[in-house]
Amino acid sequence: MLKKARRLLLAPVAALSLGLVGTVQAETVTIGIQSMYAPWKDAIAEKEFEKATGWDIQWRNFDSGGDVMLAMASGDVQIGVAGSSPIAAAVSRGIGIEVFWVLDNIANAEALVVRNGSGISAPQDLAGKTLAVPFVSTTHFHTLFALEQFGLAGKVKVVNLQPSDIPAAWERGDIDAAFIWDPALGKLKQSGKVLISSGTLSGWGKATFEALVVDKEFSSKHADGMTVFTKVLQSSTADYVKAPESWNAASPKVANVARLSGGKAAEVPEVLALYEFPLAAEQSSATWLGGGKDGGAAKALAATAEFLKEQKKVPAVLPDYSVAINASFVEAAK
Repeated sequence: MLKKARRLLLAPVAALSLGLVGTVQAETVTIGIQSMYAPWKDAIAEKEFEKATGWDIQWRNFDSGGDVMLAMASGDVQIGVAGSSPIAAAVSRGIGIEVFWVLDNIANAEALVVRNGSGISAPQDLAGKTLAVPFVSTTHFHTLFALEQFGLAGKVKVVNLQPSDIPAAWERGDIDAAFIWDPALGKLKQSGKVLISSGTLSGWGKATFEALVVDKEFSSKHADGMTVFTKVLQSSTADYVKAPESWNAASPKVANVARLSGGKAAEVPEVLALYEFPLAAEQSSATWLGGGKDGGAAKALAATAEFLKEQKKVPAVLPDYSVAINASFVEAAK
């Protein structure tokens, strides 16, 4: 007992001698991100999230939302970016995650592009062709939906390729079409044309969005950190929404977005304009995260899950997808 007391007494002295008094070990948090352009990438580059939360954040790049969901299911990632399709699939399989911030309404930022010289000028011309898409992504969901609408289910060879691999396959002539997002989308447009966009397909009743999700156990234990994290999201998104013209190719903020996304600054403003970025007040409403089972995000996840089940991509559909929605942090960020 005396030895233990002596160690306790000596601990402050040792800390003082090392200059450690008043320091706290920062919690390490791993966040999975993807290549898409978004205003919050500037806040990442400027370490605004670390400053606000005090966390030691490890930012991990993933090729698709499906990969992010797998990493979260294994416990390797606590917060991650994914589209509504991989989120719906993960929740349907019982992974304990919840949407706490809608990054964007995808609108026209994802598109099905066909290669020049492929002989494709209308959707029906896709029959017998090869179309690349990252499986279990929002574009995969919209690919299956589009093929169903045009009577092409089972008539198109759909192959699983990650966004980073699609441009090379395109240049080699291995694929005739791809349903993808930027920066890969921009590269394909240089020698191809858009056949249909996610904006059009969303208008047909199958909306898609991208969101940040968090492990439920982590969220419940770190409510204060999650609140300030969400406030940084609100601030960085509002900076763009309120003055998009200031986010031009010469802007340091755009340079940050391009650098973290693997693209060029000149491409960023045009691509950002394709998305819709809801702010906290809108997100907390029934349009997105509010409204329980009848909220926009919950209904979109349910509709996506229904379609994925029809396609035998998930085993079952939950009765209520609001179990995967947490609006408390956007409420606090308004």
